[in-house]
Amino acid sequence: MKREIVIDTETTGLDPRAGHRLIEIACIELANHMPTGRRWQTWLNPERVVDPEAFAVHGLADEFLADKPRFAEKAVEFIDFIADSPLVIHNADFDLGFLNAELERAGQQPLARSRAVCTVTLARRKFPGQRASLDALCQFLGIDNSRRTLHGALLDAELLADVYLELVGGRQASIDLVVGPAIATTGVALTVRPPRPHAPSPEELAAHAALLGRLRSPLWNEPA
Repeated sequence: MKREIVIDTETTGLDPRAGHRLIEIACIELANHMPTGRRWQTWLNPERVVDPEAFAVHGLADEFLADKPRFAEKAVEFIDFIADSPLVIHNADFDLGFLNAELERAGQQPLARSRAVCTVTLARRKFPGQRASLDALCQFLGIDNSRRTLHGALLDAELLADVYLELVGGRQASIDLVVGPAIATTGVALTVRPPRPHAPSPEELAAHAALLGRLRSPLWNEPA
């Protein structure tokens, strides 16, 4: 089983180097690119105010975040959930920048950039010229994002999991031509039917010959 973790975050602003902090993290577990139902999500007290521009995007107010845990209190839970799995992130450099800044403050090891699968990069390779925002990709791929009136890490991670599934080939990611008693591609055993005969019966052959006999000057009788 290939395990991956889809991650999305919300922040107080755009730049962790300017002191901006995480205020929400959401993780969704995938097995062979499909959600398993396991997820991890938390809001965080950033110990600073949220920029008005960021609030307009996600709607997470200072008053709502005031009683939430600090990242250092949730760091071990986060690390345990993601383990050593690849991380599927939309615009990976942005989220990793914030995650690693928080991990450093908490005295934890940073996440290697090589672990991240950036869906923006995947989308631009697969659909050159297509806009690569999450909303644009949902619209382009026919994924319902009507609930996304504001950004939220958990909802965005759910949408991103669907987008990622389509970017890697949809629900039929590969063609398996192996013949056997059962094929398990998504955890469900599929029984393979024995081949059925398709040879025409004598009656069908006679009816076909009668039909051909009624054709005038068929092309296959013309001289080459």
